[in-house]
Amino acid sequence: MSLLPQRVFSGVQPTGNLHLGNYLGAISRFVALQQTHDCIYCVVDLHAITVPQKPSELVANIREVTAAFIACGVDPKRHIIFNQSQVAEHAELAWIFNCIARIGWLNRMTQFKEKAGKDRENASVGLYAYPTLMAADILIYRATHVPVGEDQKQHLELARDIAQKFNNDFAESITAAGHGDAFFPLPEPLIQGPATRVMSLRDGAKKMSKSDPSDNSRINLSDDADTIAQKVRRAKTDPEVLPSETPGLAGRPEADNLVGIYAALADGSKADVLREFGGANFSSFKGALVDLAVAKLGPIGADMRRLQADPDYIDEVLREGSRRARVIAAENMKAVKEIVGFIS
Repeated sequence: MSLLPQRVFSGVQPTGNLHLGNYLGAISRFVALQQTHDCIYCVVDLHAITVPQKPSELVANIREVTAAFIACGVDPKRHIIFNQSQVAEHAELAWIFNCIARIGWLNRMTQFKEKAGKDRENASVGLYAYPTLMAADILIYRATHVPVGEDQKQHLELARDIAQKFNNDFAESITAAGHGDAFFPLPEPLIQGPATRVMSLRDGAKKMSKSDPSDNSRINLSDDADTIAQKVRRAKTDPEVLPSETPGLAGRPEADNLVGIYAALADGSKADVLREFGGANFSSFKGALVDLAVAKLGPIGADMRRLQADPDYIDEVLREGSRRARVIAAENMKAVKEIVGFIS
């Protein structure tokens, strides 16, 4: 395979109420990766409709994610921000991948089991098959790296399996078309930092989620400074002081979560935090965490509100990003059709 550029692809679903977990687990990493890679960041609206959506809310949520990308520091001029439904090649390649992937592979996807619950017969085909669309999202750009949370690693492994099977199934055609011994790269996961999985502020055993009925379980990116401070101070803790070393966090999920959040916001490690705050009680530690969270997240929320007040600007960012994304996607899709044996 010819040498491909180091290209990052990732997407965020437009499902509303972006929170601290989305920021630390994904969007803040998108910003950092701009310095080292060509980056394509997608609002994955096709994925959003695997469960029912109100159209008016979906429009608002697409704009909210776009505003969050920009407010957090993603540069739409240097890199690409777009929404998935404007680039038809995602869905086109997904169909080919549906014919490459095996039923047994999809049956092993734990997220479908979790999202469909007990009533799986009533789940949409899209919810079942969306990992093949996720593979197409990545591979239509022949991306080499994907920043993912722990809960998405299985889907990235499936994308690698699909890429490998495509390369194997069409090896002769790939070589004949001048693409070397493989067309698709096997994308690598980028999982870094101390807070890749941010937990609920009310229950350290549960992931921070927009669907939690308690708004105090999460810090929304749109929260103002007073709300952020209130939620941090109300976060669940335990009666012990903070340990001085990381092994002391074992069996203390709430303490581990708050230390991880502080470390991620401070761009340090849990060990760094414990060297500074070991032996402190939670009231003093939470005071420091409030100051840090407000300093980091307050300006993001304010900028998001400013951007969302100008939907014409956001829509233009998406249109221009989609135009640039289509250039790459169309070239790769043309090559895939040739490899598969389609006349185009």
